[in-house]
Amino acid sequence: MFKQHLLLTFRNFKRYKSSFFINLTGLSAGLTCALLICLWVISEMETDRFHSSRIYQVVQNEHLGGAVNTVEGTPGILADALAEEIPGVESAVTASPGFWLAQSRIGTKGQPALKAAGRFAGADFFKVFSYPLLSGNKENVLSGRNTVVISESLARKLFGTTNVTGKELIWTNTEMEAESLAQITGVFKDLPPAASEKFDFLVSLDVMLRAGNGAYTKWGNYGPQTFVLLKDNTDPGQFNDRISGFMKSKGQENYTLLARPYADAYLYNRFENGKVAGGRIDYVRLFSLIAVFIVLIACINFMNLATARASRRLKEIGVKKAMGAPRASLIVQYLLESLLITFMALIISLVATGLLLPEYNKITGKALSLQFDARLITGLLAIAIVTGLISGSYPALYLSGLKPVRALTGKLNLSAQALWARQGLVVFQFAFSVILIVAVLIVYKQMEYVQHKNQGYDREHVLYFEIEGTFRNRVNYVVDAVKGMNGVVNASSIDRELLGDLSYTTGTFGWEGRNEEEMIRFQRADVNTGLIETLGITMKEGRSFSEKFGADTTAIIINEAGIRAMRLKDPVGKVFTLWGNDMQIIGVMADFHFESMHKKVGPMFMRYKPGNTNRVMVKVAGGKASEVVTQLERFTRAQNPGFPFDYKFLDQDFQAQYAAENKVAALSGYFAILAIVISCMGLFGLSAFAAERRFKEVGIRKVLGASSLNVIFLLSRDFTRPVLLAILIALPLGYVLSRNWLSSYAYHIDMQYWFFLAAGGVAFLISALAVLFQAWKAAGANPARAMRAE
Repeated sequence: MFKQHLLLTFRNFKRYKSSFFINLTGLSAGLTCALLICLWVISEMETDRFHSSRIYQVVQNEHLGGAVNTVEGTPGILADALAEEIPGVESAVTASPGFWLAQSRIGTKGQPALKAAGRFAGADFFKVFSYPLLSGNKENVLSGRNTVVISESLARKLFGTTNVTGKELIWTNTEMEAESLAQITGVFKDLPPAASEKFDFLVSLDVMLRAGNGAYTKWGNYGPQTFVLLKDNTDPGQFNDRISGFMKSKGQENYTLLARPYADAYLYNRFENGKVAGGRIDYVRLFSLIAVFIVLIACINFMNLATARASRRLKEIGVKKAMGAPRASLIVQYLLESLLITFMALIISLVATGLLLPEYNKITGKALSLQFDARLITGLLAIAIVTGLISGSYPALYLSGLKPVRALTGKLNLSAQALWARQGLVVFQFAFSVILIVAVLIVYKQMEYVQHKNQGYDREHVLYFEIEGTFRNRVNYVVDAVKGMNGVVNASSIDRELLGDLSYTTGTFGWEGRNEEEMIRFQRADVNTGLIETLGITMKEGRSFSEKFGADTTAIIINEAGIRAMRLKDPVGKVFTLWGNDMQIIGVMADFHFESMHKKVGPMFMRYKPGNTNRVMVKVAGGKASEVVTQLERFTRAQNPGFPFDYKFLDQDFQAQYAAENKVAALSGYFAILAIVISCMGLFGLSAFAAERRFKEVGIRKVLGASSLNVIFLLSRDFTRPVLLAILIALPLGYVLSRNWLSSYAYHIDMQYWFFLAAGGVAFLISALAVLFQAWKAAGANPARAMRAE
């Protein structure tokens, strides 16, 4: 019986080539899209899940002026205090954020140093986290002074072996102004791809505490991160209740604590008013929905084409029923057809996925691959079966339910419900496609706005490099030497990356008329002379730093946002008390976007501290970048041996701030094109069947004097109406979704009516072309053929 069904299925594929091709192509494209998205979603969902579910990160909520700002930085002594004073903690550890030691160098005596990423970590790091050690004891591997644990890859690079316990190495980091000769006490296995934190070595916490001159041992100083491993029987909700007011007991009235699952931190990294409000999980949900809807669009094509060609199979159905074939047998036949097409499509999609993965990995920044393990095979089979059943269920139930007498007549009069169902599916297809087009257009326009909006500084032709080795004690010499190079417009130095969360402080400030209970969160930067000019930042009042004024060591420049927050009038010349020291405000600089445009420009100040700077910023003349880089390489080789010249352009950092949005824009664009193409393929097939079904009617109309234009209008109106309805439904939904997405930006475009008209127009035009082609073809046919058939 099964063999007979299989033979009939292949016979039908051969008989109805066009619908078979449309269904196979649509399902293949849809499944390829779904498979690519699933690989990415699985990768995102598995991030950090290899750790114990009992690991929690403790973050702080800053209560400032009625608003709540959540920060990951905590006092360096918080972990030990929680372990000692709060019940339910099995282990706790302090660790530095990944970016602190991300640009470090590590090596052995007499050998060139390698670039590597590191972290400061407390003694219980390997007791809290699930990183396996190849050598060393997790109980005490980081408990000694000046100790370091390195990855197996780094061990092989430095020593050619992983048997390195007891050996010494030297590591340096310019941003933390740290340098240390450390003893290797352990080697950890290379981090798995599912780890969100990437590091090559861990340094014992005592080094950090010394580097900060004791600042990290104070309750009012924040920066390091705190992680706890709860005991098995500890309820996370009760633990949060216990720690919420913990900071108040340490004299920090404006701070509360919150513990969040560490495994959730990667996906749920956005907070609003002190509560988790989403993050990368929003993109996971978005693309999961896109995958489901694109597969549904392909399934809808199958349903519509199967029911549309029902008139061709009426006699086949009638004969089978008259011969006594049960309805179940017919249902099996039609489901087998859909399942077989789906499995064919799955095979094609696997090949397509393999071919597309290299380019897809470039877009997503991942290293995804097809690994045919039991889980993937089970998932693929489930997707294929579910897709096949969804595609074939409606046609199977519909066709198998036809009455034998009605089927044998060869005439099929669709009920109003059946017609509405078919058109409703077309509406769903195009509504989703139009929403995607709207979303892509809005994202594109927002990214265009971000790229062209005045950021308040000049990022073009600005490169920077770290001050390392012997350069660290010769900052002004290096800056002056760079200024004298051909092609260099200006140069200066700063103590950290210009873009991003520079270094915030809510410390002790004072100014004329200050409300003592008011706290302001300032970003700060220590800079050299010429930094403001190098970056093209506008001075609104006063002047910038200059070596001509010896008193500039006690001078400060504040941005417009800071002056507004302080409500300070005529600020230039007034005193700003910073950490107990009186500083004179010598200028007010224009606001510039040191963070992404998701956030409003906040208060910021700059201090003249050339000795603290560790990054040289170089403004290069247009077309001179290559020449300047060559000179800098030569200069570094001669003046700073052992430290290769590495540089980045400021524009790269700017683009990195919007990497996620650019990926979303690119992927959404591809998926929108795919959705509209699949939808139009279905519409093309439906219009072809409609033209065939009304072939005789068209011939008679033409004989009676109907023009080709009349015929085209007659055949196309049944398909243009559902498309227009889909556009009317989709545009308001697209508006709401786009408005919600834009609300995550403090600075964004205004949505204009033409965005939506363009999206609807594109969808209508493409669909109209698909329908009009078939209508034009039918209108141009010789009416004699239809009359002869009659």
